[in-house]
Amino acid sequence: MLAGMFVVLTGDIVGSSDLEVEALEATLEAVALAARGVGDWPGVTQWGVARRGGDAWQLAFDAPALGLRAALYTAACLRRLEKTRATRIAMAVGPGQMPGNDPNAAHGTGFTASGRLLEKLPSGRYLDDAGGGALAAAARLADHIAQGWTPAQARAMAEQLPPGAGTRAEAAERLGISRQAVDQALWAAGYPAIEAALTAIEEGK
Repeated sequence: MLAGMFVVLTGDIVGSSDLEVEALEATLEAVALAARGVGDWPGVTQWGVARRGGDAWQLAFDAPALGLRAALYTAACLRRLEKTRATRIAMAVGPGQMPGNDPNAAHGTGFTASGRLLEKLPSGRYLDDAGGGALAAAARLADHIAQGWTPAQARAMAEQLPPGAGTRAEAAERLGISRQAVDQALWAAGYPAIEAALTAIEEGK
Protein backbone atom coordinates (compact mmCIF):
# COMPACT_ATOMS: atom_id res chain seq x y z
CA MET A 1 0.00 0.00 0.00
CA LEU A 2 1.33 3.41 -1.01
CA ALA A 3 1.77 6.04 1.66
CA GLY A 4 -0.36 9.16 1.47
CA MET A 5 -0.39 12.54 3.17
CA PHE A 6 -2.93 12.66 5.98
CA VAL A 7 -4.24 15.19 8.44
CA VAL A 8 -4.94 13.41 11.70
CA LEU A 9 -7.31 14.67 14.37
CA THR A 10 -7.02 12.88 17.70
CA GLY A 11 -9.46 13.84 20.42
CA ASP A 12 -11.14 12.99 23.67
CA ILE A 13 -14.41 14.11 25.20
CA VAL A 14 -14.17 16.92 27.73
CA GLY A 15 -15.72 16.01 31.09
CA SER A 16 -16.53 12.49 29.97
CA SER A 17 -16.50 11.17 33.54
CA ASP A 18 -19.43 13.46 34.33
CA LEU A 19 -21.58 12.11 31.48
CA GLU A 20 -24.03 9.25 31.73
CA VAL A 21 -23.25 6.34 29.45
CA GLU A 22 -26.03 7.32 27.04
CA ALA A 23 -24.80 10.92 26.87
CA LEU A 24 -21.21 9.82 26.23
CA GLU A 25 -22.32 7.48 23.47
CA ALA A 26 -24.39 10.25 21.89
CA THR A 27 -21.38 12.55 22.03
CA LEU A 28 -19.11 10.01 20.37
CA GLU A 29 -21.78 9.32 17.76
CA ALA A 30 -21.78 13.06 17.01
CA VAL A 31 -18.03 12.77 16.36
CA ALA A 32 -18.65 9.83 14.02
CA LEU A 33 -21.40 11.76 12.23
CA ALA A 34 -19.07 14.73 11.76
CA ALA A 35 -16.39 12.39 10.40
CA ARG A 36 -18.79 10.94 7.86
CA GLY A 37 -19.62 14.47 6.78
CA VAL A 38 -15.94 15.29 6.33
CA GLY A 39 -15.53 12.12 4.30
CA ASP A 40 -17.98 13.53 1.75
CA TRP A 41 -16.17 16.86 1.38
CA PRO A 42 -14.66 17.72 -2.03
CA GLY A 43 -11.02 16.68 -2.23
CA VAL A 44 -11.30 13.90 0.37
CA THR A 45 -10.67 10.52 -1.24
CA GLN A 46 -9.60 8.46 1.77
CA TRP A 47 -10.77 8.85 5.35
CA GLY A 48 -11.39 6.84 8.47
CA VAL A 49 -12.63 7.34 12.02
CA ALA A 50 -12.22 5.09 15.05
CA ARG A 51 -12.70 5.12 18.78
CA ARG A 52 -9.64 4.92 20.98
CA GLY A 53 -10.44 3.74 24.48
CA GLY A 54 -13.54 4.78 26.37
CA ASP A 55 -13.83 8.45 25.44
CA ALA A 56 -11.22 9.09 22.74
CA TRP A 57 -11.36 9.06 18.96
CA GLN A 58 -9.26 9.64 15.87
CA LEU A 59 -10.16 10.93 12.41
CA ALA A 60 -7.73 10.89 9.48
CA PHE A 61 -8.24 12.00 5.91
CA ASP A 62 -6.16 12.87 2.87
CA ALA A 63 -6.94 16.58 2.39
CA PRO A 64 -4.56 18.26 4.87
CA ALA A 65 -5.56 21.81 3.97
CA LEU A 66 -9.03 21.11 5.39
CA GLY A 67 -7.78 20.00 8.80
CA LEU A 68 -8.71 23.10 10.81
CA ARG A 69 -12.09 23.36 9.09
CA ALA A 70 -12.77 19.71 10.00
CA ALA A 71 -11.75 20.28 13.60
CA LEU A 72 -14.10 23.24 13.97
CA TYR A 73 -16.89 21.36 12.22
CA THR A 74 -16.46 18.49 14.66
CA ALA A 75 -16.51 20.88 17.61
CA ALA A 76 -19.71 22.46 16.26
CA CYS A 77 -21.39 19.08 15.82
CA LEU A 78 -20.80 18.36 19.50
CA ARG A 79 -21.67 21.79 20.87
CA ARG A 80 -25.00 21.81 19.06
CA LEU A 81 -26.07 18.93 21.33
CA GLU A 82 -25.77 21.17 24.40
CA LYS A 83 -23.53 23.85 25.84
CA THR A 84 -21.38 21.47 27.90
CA ARG A 85 -20.47 19.08 25.06
CA ALA A 86 -16.91 19.53 23.85
CA THR A 87 -13.88 17.62 22.69
CA ARG A 88 -10.18 18.34 22.73
CA ILE A 89 -8.59 17.99 19.30
CA ALA A 90 -4.90 17.61 18.43
CA MET A 91 -4.08 18.00 14.75
CA ALA A 92 -1.03 16.85 12.82
CA VAL A 93 -0.11 16.35 9.17
CA GLY A 94 2.28 13.80 7.77
CA PRO A 95 2.77 10.82 5.46
CA GLY A 96 1.34 7.51 6.50
CA GLN A 97 -0.69 4.45 5.64
CA MET A 98 -4.21 3.61 6.81
CA PRO A 99 -5.07 -0.01 5.93
CA GLY A 100 -8.78 -0.65 5.70
CA ASN A 101 -9.44 3.06 6.36
CA ASP A 102 -8.98 2.26 10.05
CA PRO A 103 -6.97 4.81 12.06
CA ASN A 104 -6.30 2.15 14.70
CA ALA A 105 -4.39 0.16 12.06
CA ALA A 106 -2.63 3.22 10.63
CA HIS A 107 0.94 4.36 11.06
CA GLY A 108 2.98 7.38 10.08
CA THR A 109 4.34 10.62 11.48
CA GLY A 110 1.03 12.46 11.48
CA PHE A 111 -0.68 9.72 13.49
CA THR A 112 2.12 9.67 16.03
CA ALA A 113 2.40 13.45 16.36
CA SER A 114 -1.34 13.93 16.76
CA GLY A 115 -1.58 11.38 19.57
CA ARG A 116 1.42 12.81 21.38
CA LEU A 117 0.07 16.36 21.16
CA LEU A 118 -3.24 15.34 22.70
CA GLU A 119 -1.38 13.90 25.70
CA LYS A 120 0.31 17.22 26.44
CA LEU A 121 -2.42 19.75 25.68
CA PRO A 122 -2.52 22.24 28.57
CA SER A 123 -5.63 22.58 30.69
CA GLY A 124 -8.30 24.68 29.03
CA ARG A 125 -6.97 24.30 25.47
CA TYR A 126 -9.25 22.26 23.26
CA LEU A 127 -7.59 22.68 19.86
CA ASP A 128 -3.98 22.84 18.69
CA ASP A 129 -1.74 21.86 15.80
CA ALA A 130 1.44 19.82 16.21
CA GLY A 131 3.21 21.69 13.43
CA GLY A 132 3.36 24.93 15.39
CA GLY A 133 3.75 28.24 13.60
CA ALA A 134 0.91 30.12 11.94
CA LEU A 135 -1.46 27.16 11.77
CA ALA A 136 -1.12 26.48 15.49
CA ALA A 137 -1.71 30.18 16.16
CA ALA A 138 -4.87 30.11 14.03
CA ALA A 139 -6.05 26.95 15.78
CA ARG A 140 -5.59 28.48 19.22
CA LEU A 141 -7.47 31.64 18.27
CA ALA A 142 -10.27 29.59 16.69
CA ASP A 143 -10.38 27.47 19.84
CA HIS A 144 -10.89 30.58 21.97
CA ILE A 145 -13.83 31.60 19.79
CA ALA A 146 -15.36 28.13 19.51
CA GLN A 147 -15.36 27.52 23.25
CA GLY A 148 -17.88 30.35 23.55
CA TRP A 149 -20.36 28.96 21.01
CA THR A 150 -23.91 28.39 22.19
CA PRO A 151 -25.82 25.39 20.82
CA ALA A 152 -27.74 27.71 18.47
CA GLN A 153 -24.51 29.21 17.17
CA ALA A 154 -22.98 25.75 16.79
CA ARG A 155 -25.97 24.56 14.77
CA ALA A 156 -25.51 27.45 12.36
CA MET A 157 -21.74 26.88 12.18
CA ALA A 158 -22.21 23.17 11.48
CA GLU A 159 -24.41 24.10 8.52
CA GLN A 160 -22.00 26.62 7.02
CA LEU A 161 -18.52 25.21 7.70
CA PRO A 162 -18.57 22.35 5.15
CA PRO A 163 -17.12 23.35 1.76
CA GLY A 164 -19.89 24.20 -0.69
CA ALA A 165 -22.45 24.38 2.12
CA GLY A 166 -24.79 26.57 0.11
CA THR A 167 -26.60 29.74 1.06
CA ARG A 168 -27.66 30.90 4.48
CA ALA A 169 -31.26 30.79 3.29
CA GLU A 170 -30.82 27.07 2.61
CA ALA A 171 -29.26 26.61 6.04
CA ALA A 172 -32.22 28.42 7.60
CA GLU A 173 -34.62 26.09 5.81
CA ARG A 174 -32.76 23.01 7.02
CA LEU A 175 -32.73 24.32 10.58
CA GLY A 176 -36.33 25.47 10.50
CA ILE A 177 -35.51 29.03 11.50
CA SER A 178 -35.39 32.41 9.78
CA ARG A 179 -32.53 33.62 7.60
CA GLN A 180 -32.13 36.51 10.05
CA ALA A 181 -31.68 34.06 12.94
CA VAL A 182 -28.97 32.22 11.00
CA ASP A 183 -27.20 35.49 10.22
CA GLN A 184 -27.30 36.54 13.86
CA ALA A 185 -26.01 33.17 15.07
CA LEU A 186 -23.14 33.13 12.57
CA TRP A 187 -22.13 36.69 13.38
CA ALA A 188 -22.14 36.00 17.12
CA ALA A 189 -20.12 32.79 16.54
CA GLY A 190 -17.38 34.66 14.68
CA TYR A 191 -18.11 32.94 11.38
CA PRO A 192 -17.06 35.77 9.03
CA ALA A 193 -13.57 35.97 10.56
CA ILE A 194 -13.25 32.20 10.92
CA GLU A 195 -14.28 31.59 7.30
CA ALA A 196 -11.85 34.24 6.06
CA ALA A 197 -9.03 32.63 8.03
CA LEU A 198 -9.90 29.13 6.83
CA THR A 199 -10.04 30.29 3.22
CA ALA A 200 -6.62 31.93 3.54
CA ILE A 201 -5.15 28.75 5.04
CA GLU A 202 -6.70 26.48 2.41
CA GLU A 203 -5.74 28.65 -0.54
CA GLY A 204 -2.23 28.95 0.87
CA LYS A 205 -1.83 25.19 0.80
